[in-house]
Amino acid sequence: MEYRRLWIVLGLVVGISFLVLGIVGYKGITSAPPIPRQVVTTEGRVLFDETTIRDGQNVWQSIGGQEIGSIFGHGAYVAPDWTADYLHREVTFILNAQGFSTAGADRQAALRARLQTDMRRNTWNASSGVLTISPERARAFDALASYYAGVFRDGRKEYAIPARSLEDPAKLRQMTAFFFWTAWVATTERPGTNVTYTQNWPHEELVGNRPTSAAILWSIASVIMLIAGVGAMIWYFGARKAIEHVTFPETDPLLRWTATPSQRATMKYFLVVAALFLVQIAAGAITAHYGVEGNGLFGFPLDRYLPYSIVRTWHLQIGIFWIATAWLATGLYIAPAIGGREPKGQRLGVNILFVALILVVGGSLTGEWLGIKQKLGTLWFWFGAQGYEYVDLGRFWQILLFGGLVFWLALMTRAIWPALKARTADRSLLTLFLTSSIAIPLFYSAGLMYGQRAHIVTAEYWRWWVVHLWVEGFFEVFATAVIAFLFTRLGVLTMRTATNATLFSTIIFLGGGIVGTFHHLYFTGMPNSVLALGAVFSALEIVPLCLVGFEAWDHIRLARGTGAAPWLTTYKWPIYFFVAVAFWNLVGAGLFGFLINPPIALYYMQGMNLTPVHGHTALFGVYGMLAIGLMLFSLRAAKPGLIWKEGPVKFAFWTINIGLTLMSVVSMLPIGIAQTVAAIDHGVWYARSAEFLQAPWIQNVRWTRMVGDSLFTVGAIALAWFVFGIFTGRSFDRGVKVEENSVAPRSVTPPQLATANKVY
Repeated sequence: MEYRRLWIVLGLVVGISFLVLGIVGYKGITSAPPIPRQVVTTEGRVLFDETTIRDGQNVWQSIGGQEIGSIFGHGAYVAPDWTADYLHREVTFILNAQGFSTAGADRQAALRARLQTDMRRNTWNASSGVLTISPERARAFDALASYYAGVFRDGRKEYAIPARSLEDPAKLRQMTAFFFWTAWVATTERPGTNVTYTQNWPHEELVGNRPTSAAILWSIASVIMLIAGVGAMIWYFGARKAIEHVTFPETDPLLRWTATPSQRATMKYFLVVAALFLVQIAAGAITAHYGVEGNGLFGFPLDRYLPYSIVRTWHLQIGIFWIATAWLATGLYIAPAIGGREPKGQRLGVNILFVALILVVGGSLTGEWLGIKQKLGTLWFWFGAQGYEYVDLGRFWQILLFGGLVFWLALMTRAIWPALKARTADRSLLTLFLTSSIAIPLFYSAGLMYGQRAHIVTAEYWRWWVVHLWVEGFFEVFATAVIAFLFTRLGVLTMRTATNATLFSTIIFLGGGIVGTFHHLYFTGMPNSVLALGAVFSALEIVPLCLVGFEAWDHIRLARGTGAAPWLTTYKWPIYFFVAVAFWNLVGAGLFGFLINPPIALYYMQGMNLTPVHGHTALFGVYGMLAIGLMLFSLRAAKPGLIWKEGPVKFAFWTINIGLTLMSVVSMLPIGIAQTVAAIDHGVWYARSAEFLQAPWIQNVRWTRMVGDSLFTVGAIALAWFVFGIFTGRSFDRGVKVEENSVAPRSVTPPQLATANKVY
């Protein structure tokens, strides 16, 4: 087998990586910070029990969870990180109760030393399950229970928390108990070590929470691995043989392509993609504005109807929906072309899946609103919002989505199966394509591996399988295989070159990406080994991104027809979006990703605005741009003989990219840097506090984001206008089409034009 060596290496990389991910994950879950059976004072007072803490976690989830502030640094950025906030308020309460502010320097030093010893000593009894705390900590809990009850009952504009977000006194106390537990986890040393369960995160000098030596050393190691990896990659590319020469077809091979019934049925998915893209942008604009106004939209009390936690939930969920829909629809479109025939009933299957898509999207978004507004009672987990970023949708909708992905896989498999059986030259690439298709529903199922009352460490571990391995991992492998097939069908790549390149890039990407999942889990209660593995392997993820300029330049040459066939310019704008993918891979995933990846960097940056800088430029810049490119490629391939009116899509391309740059660099980046400085100088609590984030200069920088957001929005509207115009014929040059045997346009009569431009 020609590609046997690459397949063996890929198998070893995937097998060993998942073995490491599984072993360390099992160790992390089984050694997770304990939830005490009871919390009692040294005087014998029972403060609360395990059920109260678990109920409190569920209360926090039901009102939005990670979409309303954050825990362990994971979540939204407007309200505080509740772990850091509770911890700082607790220790300042205790010190103030002891007269710290009026004491002399020696007395203050003694009080701080006593406090640090009391807070860091692990007083949990493993045999009885009882956690014993001082009376001072109990009194601090009582005071903070009253404080947090006021925040969520009366509302807090600076946190974008509306009044009556939560009114039940029992639930408010339960949630405060959960906040107490997360602060205890972040302060108490893991048995047998001098480091807390969260690797001394958050930074809080009052209790001695400072970066560990492991965080510093493994950060240095990650930089060394990055340099070594880049050097090795350059060596490899410099020594490899020249790419096999391609003789480009004189005319577009797709001009002889007649769309099948299922391919035509797939086209309506792209209408949904364009519509959801616009809705997501609207939700994002409102989310960003809440950071300035807090309780409304230019004076209108929007938080009464759409509070921040709901709008942010929608913003993230809709983003995943439209990106995934574009990728899956492209797969459905290309599958019959790969297989060489249309399977019986394929069009019906595509239509059934479309209905299921509408049901899941509409049902989950409605359920999230009802759940966060506390209108679903005990059913919030199943039909509302689970409270975890990116997997917010209720478990019922999550199961339906998983079922839809399995059904999509069945449609894909039956369509490409004839080509797999034929054992042709493209069989190896087909096998990778099918394998990545299988991985899409398989790794989404990781989101079903935890339950409503699961330990937060367990939920975080499996949640990042979905976010990192599903979204950033195997979806990217799938997209790479799809693009390879598109380019081979156009005749601009040989099958040999496409297969070698796709297998090699998959090995490199997954070699760092699978174990690199751990860089999300540094400070969530996982063991010390997560620091080492996450730091080193996440650095290796950056290595191939340093050379994406080669790929980008090849795409630019194709788009311009340089050294290629002139007809390739008709695919200019889909290819230009692939160029944007390469650019944002380097900048968003590479530069901004590595900015926050080393442990010592993330120690101060976790939960700050540098995280959404990476999130926007990587999630949309890479995966969103790729989704748009695949959508435009499919729309272009469906009617290859017609000439596009390029004005709207050209305008969309430049305004979307410039807008994304401005919103990230002009607003979020400087705020994130300022927050990092504040976290270093004062602590995480201060960098996330209303006192800091509501400072006038911070608000002014937030307002500057409107320029980038506005450009991005008008670009998205232009793109949607163009996509909708494809279905009405408005986006085609009337009276012009490309002949099958010529690269030049020719005039056609009105009847011919009407037939060519008919709605899909």
